[in-house]
Amino acid sequence: MATLYQGNVPTVGQPTDAAGPAIRTIQLSDLHDALKRGWDDFKAVPSHAIILCVIYPVLGLVIARVAMGYSVLPLLFPLAAGFALIGPFAALGLYELSSRRERYEEASAWDAMEVLRSPSFGAMLGLGTLLLALFVTWVATAQAIYVAAFGYEGASGISDFTTRVLTTRQGWWLIVVGCGTGFLFALAALCISAVSFPLMLDRHAGAFEAMVTSLRVVAKNPVPMAAWGLIVAVLLALGTIPAFLGLAVVIPLLGHATWHLYRKVIVSDPGARPVPPPPHRPRKPAADFPANLFPWRNRTDA
Repeated sequence: MATLYQGNVPTVGQPTDAAGPAIRTIQLSDLHDALKRGWDDFKAVPSHAIILCVIYPVLGLVIARVAMGYSVLPLLFPLAAGFALIGPFAALGLYELSSRRERYEEASAWDAMEVLRSPSFGAMLGLGTLLLALFVTWVATAQAIYVAAFGYEGASGISDFTTRVLTTRQGWWLIVVGCGTGFLFALAALCISAVSFPLMLDRHAGAFEAMVTSLRVVAKNPVPMAAWGLIVAVLLALGTIPAFLGLAVVIPLLGHATWHLYRKVIVSDPGARPVPPPPHRPRKPAADFPANLFPWRNRTDA
């Protein structure tokens, strides 16, 4: 069952019809607010987020070592950039944590694993497999572009590779064509997965419905979603420094923020139960502070 997003209820109701969930028009300021809320979630459960995402720095280091060992240094950048393609699926546990915090429920690492029991987990796995295939295709394409520019001879080291790319005509061609092609892959991933996984988790939608809804979101909000894609790319690039360790912070931040972006752009289900208010904690009078701090002062001698 979906939940209402407290503090983000539209002023004019938009009923859900057969075409799918109703979509709001958002502004660039909404992206900032989503990131802020995502950062708040990360600060509230940092250890859980890092546990969920520790695989990313480890995987990054392994990828870097394998790449160096097999003289495929030119693939380091495509591999790092590929995190943007598979990140939406990998952040499933983070969506669950944000959802629980939204409902003022306890959020722990074990709670994040509840996503595995979701009725729509099969659909999530299917779309995740599609993103993985997109990632593999991107790496293969990047390799083909490099071979077209420099042939099959590998770079002897980082300095040799840097010199080739930055000081030769082939290197400039590689930068332009490679970045342009990578942009197309990233655009495809953004269009089909911008809000797909949160929607499947929240409303148990099917993979096709989720992808169509995500496409509609991008079509209705082209500028904000393009800015969101740029933000994701920049943060992931910064997260690879140093040695991919920054991804332990960037991935949780983006995962939590994606959930809040979903809440902003998708109109809440009219039949959903409202978000419960936060637990009430009665305030004690300030005059009681000394007595509470030094309880023995309240005792009277018998």
